[in-house]
Amino acid sequence: MKKNVLTAAVIGAVALMGLTACTSAGDASPSPSASAAVDTSAADLAALESITWTDADGVPLLEFEAPLSVGASALRPIADGDGDAIEDGMNVSLDYVVYSGADAEVMYSTYDEGTPEVVSMTEGQVLQDLYDALVGNGVGTTLIYAYPDTTSTDGSSVIMAVTASDASMPLDRATGTTVEPADGLPTVTLAEDGMPSIDFSSAGEMPTELVVQPLIEGDGATVSSESQVTVHYTGWLWDGEQFDSSWDRGAPSTFSLASVIAGWTQGLAGQTVGSQVLLVIPPDLGYGDTDSGSIPAGSTLVFVVDILAAS
Repeated sequence: MKKNVLTAAVIGAVALMGLTACTSAGDASPSPSASAAVDTSAADLAALESITWTDADGVPLLEFEAPLSVGASALRPIADGDGDAIEDGMNVSLDYVVYSGADAEVMYSTYDEGTPEVVSMTEGQVLQDLYDALVGNGVGTTLIYAYPDTTSTDGSSVIMAVTASDASMPLDRATGTTVEPADGLPTVTLAEDGMPSIDFSSAGEMPTELVVQPLIEGDGATVSSESQVTVHYTGWLWDGEQFDSSWDRGAPSTFSLASVIAGWTQGLAGQTVGSQVLLVIPPDLGYGDTDSGSIPAGSTLVFVVDILAAS
């Protein structure tokens, strides 16, 4: 998924399903909370029932009379898939076509991009009705999802045709061959569950260039600079202050390496699934001269990243 081709309306639809974690979409999303459940009214359900779903050479085609609008987020199951069962915690590949309810024109399609989006199907991290519609059903399940486009001036809605095209369970933690790190780097210690802690007392001078130090080498697929990855990670400033951790949130994160800071993209591309990587990222490959949340401008960042899955 490339950030520069998505309108705010499409970003909103994708973000609602949990597909844009760690991107710069930020406040551009007009959607409600990703963890909110859809309470479909009779009128909105009737609007979705008026949509016809057909397949055109393997790509879903929605036909409806425009303009079509819903008063709130609404979801309509189309068919249960007959593939492997989707389980809680799986990475689910979603193919989708996004339509404008104003004129029934296609706004975006993963089929055109050639790559589905991947979402961690974890309760509380995705739209509750999407979770309910997919978990327990099989790969191949299809549904229509719609929501009001609050970025528009005409009250139109965004309509999505969604297919769960694949599903797999990511690793729980990095696993593979332990690697002896180079001298002068912070020392990483792992808890019993794999959660990292770090000690900077053994570190030398703060690096001024990107450091990529594998700590564990996995034997899975090789990650590319455009892969969607599922990772567990913790981030620190060079002074040892922790600023972020998926471990603390209790679930890994899934996102595209094309949409994160350059230090992550450059540091993780070429690594393998199952690996654990220590990254030391200078400011020019991080957030530069801009504050980012609790990260001050000009900060050197340190991450320990477990690569759990990639597609």
